[in-house]
Amino acid sequence: EGGEVWALRIGPDGALAALGGQSVSGGAACHVAVNRAGDVLAVSNYLSGIVDLFRLNPDGTMREELIERLKVLLTASARYPRAVIVCTGGGTAAENPEATEAGRMAEWLVAQGVDPARVLVENRSLTTAQNAVYTYALLQEKAPQVRQIAIISSDYHIATGILLFGAEGMLRDSGMTVVSNAAWAAPSGSLSAMFQAGALVELSGDTETAFDIYYETYDIHELPPMPKDS
Repeated sequence: EGGEVWALRIGPDGALAALGGQSVSGGAACHVAVNRAGDVLAVSNYLSGIVDLFRLNPDGTMREELIERLKVLLTASARYPRAVIVCTGGGTAAENPEATEAGRMAEWLVAQGVDPARVLVENRSLTTAQNAVYTYALLQEKAPQVRQIAIISSDYHIATGILLFGAEGMLRDSGMTVVSNAAWAAPSGSLSAMFQAGALVELSGDTETAFDIYYETYDIHELPPMPKDS
């Protein structure tokens, strides 16, 4: 059976307060280590060779959602061993500008045994529209043989992903189509119709209007607009 790893805060009186926990794969978790940047926790297991990597929040708690998405992806990658995997996502760690979501996801997958040759890293995007734009550009450059795309994310994000990747594929006349998806059943989360509308506006190139919409519907005020040369 898998185990769990927990983050604890030591109070002024020495008492421990639980900040949050995360299940781990493998059996009998026994050793933990944090990288020098303080944003990734490695957990090894006594009964298996699996090592889990966890994205940490600035306060030391672990973000479950990204790991759960990766577990879905890991299952899919085993079922379709010839598929190219694109990890997409830029830097979102407030205290570590060098870390990117895509980079951490790729590291996690390779640590789980995925062939690094299958994994492409797109680490510039900071919005879902940019996920689509930069992913298509990367696939056309590095894997032009790809004609079908499956999106893996949290369940509440799938509809938006299909919408934007489908639209970007048509705008590029790429010949690629979104044919499937797989999702982690998130306990909460939603994206409004207005957010989706803003993302479509961003794909059209009107970043100013798009971000006006984002500011009203989603907390991404610190994100820069999409570069005009994308």
